[in-house]
Order: sequence, then C-alpha cells, then structure tokens
Amino acid sequence: MAISIERDSNRRGGYVLRAECVVPRAQDEVFDFFSDAMQLEAITPGWLNFRVLTPHPIEMHVGRTIDYRLRIRGLPLRWTSEITAWDPPSFFVDEQRRGPYRHWRHEHTFESCDEGTRVGDIVHYGVPGGALVHWLAVRRDVERIFAYRQQALREIFSA
Repeated sequence: MAISIERDSNRRGGYVLRAECVVPRAQDEVFDFFSDAMQLEAITPGWLNFRVLTPHPIEMHVGRTIDYRLRIRGLPLRWTSEITAWDPPSFFVDEQRRGPYRHWRHEHTFESCDEGTRVGDIVHYGVPGGALVHWLAVRRDVERIFAYRQQALREIFSA
C-alpha cells in the first residue's frame, strides 16, 4: 500500500496523488469490478455518504457521464464525471465535469503481477482556495479516501 501527494509540476496550483495496491485476483476480474460504477459505493468511505445517481446498469465507454451525490465535511455536493479513456482491461480515465475541485483527472491502471493485479491510481487535481485549503483539509481527506479504498479492495478481493 502506497499513497503519495505532491505538487503537479505541469499545472499551477495542482497536485498529483499516486496510490497503488496489489490484490490477489486476475486483472480481468479486477477490471470487471471497476467496470461497474455502482462498485464505487463499496470502496468509498461511509463518512462521504457517496451515492451513484445515474440509473443502473451503466454502460462504460468514452463519453459516458456519471452523476454522484456526496457530502464533504457535511456539505452536500453533486459530482459529474466523464469517462475520457477506456481500454479494458488495462486502464480508464475519468474527469470531473462538475464537482468540488477546480479540476480532477483520475487515471485507473491495472497490471498483472506475480501476486495478482497491481491497481494504480493517479489523480491530478486542484482545489478552490489553493495551497492553504489543501494543507488544512483537502490533502488529509484525499489521503483518507484512498487509504480506505485500498483497504476495501484488499478485503473485497481477499474474500
């Protein structure tokens, strides 16, 4: 389990989160799990009250938009993301079209390894309020969300 956040050298006021974990299942099986947008609820911490609003089933493809509802620090928010790259079973990308961040681009990668599948997340994001808001609140929240996500994936795929 590894999570790091650094400044995004390519985008002023931006940050890059990198997270990686290995789960003991085949790449196709892990990608299939992520292909079901409803699974996001299972790997998102309860304190976010995260819900997928787009009716199920959701056919995933480039151009697909998905709507969500969540609470960040008690504030109710709507989020819309768009799938901007889709290459099963290796990777996909979603980008925020409406939501709490200035920008959010989340690259999901899946790679076979001796232990199963290496699941990678690279998130380029920016926050309203800049570095101070990031330091005071957003960084910790994003780290907690991805730590939870990694733990949930290990539990789901170890069962």
